[in-house]
Parts: sequence; structure tokens; C-alpha cells
Amino acid sequence: MTTIETIDELESLYGAPVQGALEKVQTRLTPTYSKWIDMAKFCILSTVGPEGTDASPRGDNGPVVEIADPETLLLPDWRGNNRLDSLRNIVRDPRVSLLFMVPDTNNVVRVNGRATLNASSELTGRFDKAGKHPACVIVTKLDEVYFQCAKALMRSALWSPAPYKAKPPSAGEFIRELNNDFDAERYDAGYAEYAKDIMW
Repeated sequence: MTTIETIDELESLYGAPVQGALEKVQTRLTPTYSKWIDMAKFCILSTVGPEGTDASPRGDNGPVVEIADPETLLLPDWRGNNRLDSLRNIVRDPRVSLLFMVPDTNNVVRVNGRATLNASSELTGRFDKAGKHPACVIVTKLDEVYFQCAKALMRSALWSPAPYKAKPPSAGEFIRELNNDFDAERYDAGYAEYAKDIMW
């Protein structure tokens, strides 16, 4: 195995970037990017901190973020498992990336920027789900936004029914791998009902 150790070695393998890939980068949301992000109910939040990197799926039953202005996105932090990996990272290093996906489309929109956490009742109160509010809101100031080449989603046929020979492991099976006595089937069968009242 040959390890690439310099940028020159890396670039010699690929050649010059496609000019359009450089020119498409914007420093604020255009109307077209705003339309895409408004349609996205799912994104992946990537952060970095002293212990390493983290990528966290985020989703909502409407737009996953609110566009405050062409340079600011508001991402409510709805209930999860309270590991706080992404939030700890943001407190210590504000650099973030967001990947926005829309089902049945092969493009991805990427936002790179710097984030802060805001727990003011004025801001968290903007996000109401049956009287519930997020503990805080991730406020991202854009450095750049651009759409990602569609090839990765085309190669994976992400939105097509998966022709797997077997089902992928369930959450219950992951837990049972750590605890042989765990009732994985019961956990998986009841999880949707369990989570119904604690989604937000």
C-alpha cells in the first residue's frame, strides 16, 4: 500500500479540479439554495473537537433548519440521547459542516461555517412542537455553500429499494451484541411507540 503524504502527490493523482466545481461556491444563500434548504427535512451535522470528529443525523417533520437570513441558519436541537457529542464540539471549536438531502434527488447541498449554541427562550420559543421547545438552537454563520456532485448518490442508488439479501442489523441487535440477554425483538417492535411522545 502506498500512502500519500503530500498535497503534490495527491494532486498528481487527480489533476486540476473542474472549473465549475470552484465557481459554484457561494458565500451566502441565493434564492435557489434557499429553496433547496427549505425543502430539506434531513441533514448531517459534522463537527470537530479535541477528541476527534463527529457526524450526527438531524431531521424534522418540516424544514430541518430555519433560514434566519442569507448568511444564518437555525438548527433546533431536538431530543436525542444526551451524549451531546456535536454540541460539546461546537462549544470548543465552532467549525461545522451541514449536508442537506432531499429524497428522490441526487444532489446534496453542503454548508460550511461556524456555529454557536443559543439557549435563549426567545430563540428556542420560535420552534414549537405541541408546546415543546428545543433545549438550544445551533446558529450557523455561513462561510460557503455549494451543491455536491450527484455521482455518489447515483452510484449508491440511495433512494431505490435496496436489493439486500438480508435485513441490516437493527438497533436492538446492536444492543444485544453487548448484552446477550437483551430482548432485541421486543425493543425493535416497541421503539416507534416508545419514541412517539419524546420526538421533540
